[in-house]
Amino acid sequence: MPAQAPSPASIEGTSAPIDAGRRVLDIEIAALAALRERLDARFADACALMLACRGRVVATGMGKSGHVARKIAATLASTGTPAFYVHPGEASHGDLGMITDADVVLALSNSGETEELLAIVPALKRQGNRLIVMSGRTDSSAARLADVFLDTSVPEEACPLGLAPTSSTTVALALGDALAVALLEARGFTRDDFARSHPAGALGRRLLLRIREVMHAGADIPRVGADASLSQALVEMSRKRLGMTAVVDDDDGLLGIFTDGDLRRALDDSRIDLRHARVAELMTCNPKTIGPDQLAVEAAHLMEEHRISALVVVDAARRVVGALNIHDLLRARVV
Repeated sequence: MPAQAPSPASIEGTSAPIDAGRRVLDIEIAALAALRERLDARFADACALMLACRGRVVATGMGKSGHVARKIAATLASTGTPAFYVHPGEASHGDLGMITDADVVLALSNSGETEELLAIVPALKRQGNRLIVMSGRTDSSAARLADVFLDTSVPEEACPLGLAPTSSTTVALALGDALAVALLEARGFTRDDFARSHPAGALGRRLLLRIREVMHAGADIPRVGADASLSQALVEMSRKRLGMTAVVDDDDGLLGIFTDGDLRRALDDSRIDLRHARVAELMTCNPKTIGPDQLAVEAAHLMEEHRISALVVVDAARRVVGALNIHDLLRARVV
């Protein structure tokens, strides 16, 4: 019968779980340090193979190695190296057709003797695929078949029974990250490139979304002439609902901006006759502006830095081409 699980009360208040956690981390840190020291020309050879690949990097592995292979494929794909995962067991039953002769195969097997993996290697070799193997055994069958072998051996597993893959999967995962980042740097992969592969995520929105995609344009821009009265400016602000209006000349050149804050300041100034005041007398001259091709996240930074809630969008000649406020950025999920 399985051993009875300890009750929470028997663990609470003891240092045993913390000690166990630290012991695991120490073992895995030592395994990573050992990996770092033995990184050699074979790592560069693996990078060169993947960099020269005309197709995609196909990661494969069974069990825990398969989970790590999936993650490595996902990291490669999101950092500029086309990649995907193929289950080696399914590959023997038709999925091998997903792998073309232009692809490089990255195979993970801690033992290097995984039957499902070894079963598909002859077919891959006949097709002309180059094979990179990550394994914990240098004398394994998979290691001998590899074009490039990457040693993922560990001094010990963090599991006290020496059975559950722990240190070995950590090392394989870290080595996959090292490959992905080395390739990223070799390709000159940029933040914009990363964003293009993550268009639906928060990072993609922050790095790709432009002002022209979120601003109000055309008839939706709040604007009045310099001779407009305060009441006309208030009507325009109310109609366009951005909490401000641009003040423009006859060619739509920006003269200033009139905001809710300007109105409050005018109301507090007893010297101003609000019944006859022109908006040009009350506006803020030289307001903060932004260009239509700048990133929406730059508008958020500008608003935060200067504690304002709206911006006028101007072109290179400082003609008003749009307007936006903080609510537009919130709707676009930029902030």
